[in-house]
Amino acid sequence: MLIRLEPRGRRSAVWTWCSPLLALLLTLIAAAVIFRVMGKDPAIALYTFFVAPLTTLNGLAELLVKAAPLTLIGIGLALGFRANVWNIGAEGQYTMGALAGGGLALWFFDSQSPFLLPAMIVAGVLGGMAWAAIPAFLRTRFNASEILTSLMLTYVAQQILIYLVTGPWKDPEGYGFPQSRLFSESATLPILLPETRVHLGVAIAFLAVLLAWGLLAKTMIGFQLKVVGQAPRAARYAGFSQTALIWLALLIGGGAAGLAGLLEVASTVGQLTPQISPGYGFTAIIVAFLGRLHPVGILFAALVLALSYLGGEAAQIQLGLPNAVTGIFQGILLFFLLGCDILILYRIRLRRRVAAHAAKAAPAKGAVA
Repeated sequence: MLIRLEPRGRRSAVWTWCSPLLALLLTLIAAAVIFRVMGKDPAIALYTFFVAPLTTLNGLAELLVKAAPLTLIGIGLALGFRANVWNIGAEGQYTMGALAGGGLALWFFDSQSPFLLPAMIVAGVLGGMAWAAIPAFLRTRFNASEILTSLMLTYVAQQILIYLVTGPWKDPEGYGFPQSRLFSESATLPILLPETRVHLGVAIAFLAVLLAWGLLAKTMIGFQLKVVGQAPRAARYAGFSQTALIWLALLIGGGAAGLAGLLEVASTVGQLTPQISPGYGFTAIIVAFLGRLHPVGILFAALVLALSYLGGEAAQIQLGLPNAVTGIFQGILLFFLLGCDILILYRIRLRRRVAAHAAKAAPAKGAVA
């Protein structure tokens, strides 16, 4: 049998949404094989990784907590990806948002003002936007690739964070650890569900889903982002400013990532440390594509990837597996997602090898005759 890919002629609406589901199924199968190779019972390992974290109220609460930053960052990135603006530096924008808002909390450490937390949120958004403005300027002024510039700025942001928490912002009572002092109560997010860590940031993430859906479905800006991404020539003919949309896409993505960073340090972390993110900015890229760049799809994708963090921690504690198993799962998922997306534009055809040879030989016989 010969397997060949035949162009569909247009995008398949069915496979656009079935591709992520198939990728998840293949990822589970691959994970079972990997667990077996590592000497673990696949059934027990899969249960520990994907089911056990969801069997308790605290596990479900932690799922929402970890999904919140992934949702915010994923939505911001998706708006840019729709316009073919490839912001890969959300991790750096996340860090700068945390620094901007967290720095405000440290500066006004003794303040009990109710306006401190809103000011931190605004500072976090502006910090992420400012960091995203650098690749926006380089792209529109010098036509530099925003992929490279935004990615490289991620490591600059990380070095700034390390410098601050080991130098000027280091906690004098922290026993030498590289960390800032703990934020005051007025600079931390309120808890929504008692005896859990579900905080106000989770509600903000859900609100962002609704706002993003409204932006894409009901506004001219959302329409312009779609047109620029799907038909650039038509967008130019309609008079849409590509420069303005590049700035808009990067600033929205940076602001969303900065907000996620601030919400994280003002809630679950409670201070600035070199490890304020387990890689949310990079994981959110997978979230955006797994969710088909749609706000509601991104919410569900964020829950799936948040489960990978919880499952990785559970597998590390209960099965003695390395923490890298989380990254392995996320990498395999992205690999299968990219592979399954081929089915959106192509269909698989199976042909008998004999029939294929006959089809090739037919023109030759006709030419001799």
